[in-house]
Amino acid sequence: MAIKHGSKVDKSFSASSMTDLMFLLLLFLLIATTLINPNALKLMLPKSSNQLKDKAITTVSIQDSGRGKYRYYVEMQEVGSIDGVERTLRTRLDGQKEPTVSLHCDKTVAVDEVVKVMNVAKDNNYKLILATTPR
Repeated sequence: MAIKHGSKVDKSFSASSMTDLMFLLLLFLLIATTLINPNALKLMLPKSSNQLKDKAITTVSIQDSGRGKYRYYVEMQEVGSIDGVERTLRTRLDGQKEPTVSLHCDKTVAVDEVVKVMNVAKDNNYKLILATTPR
């Protein structure tokens, strides 16, 4: 007569708690990545091997909307024209010590439009940095 032992070890593994954790982690990462930069303009910046480390107080962006029309943005808010850029910069940089403006413009933007923003910076004694992508 054979004697059987009553204690058997169950070798199965339940992965349901692991899948719950992975689902929650994936959900967290999806939400976190959408909050990182929700209002970015898609600009193709020119390439340069020289990168400046100065921190700009505000940014001005110029986007080519086609047929010779350009959109001007100050801190991701559309301001309409170059006069709107100047007004907005004056209100944002009034009283700042060494006001610095970072200019982001698409490769397709005409040089005339870039020079207009440069003239606004020069007329108001702002330091201007042209944003580029590293080479």
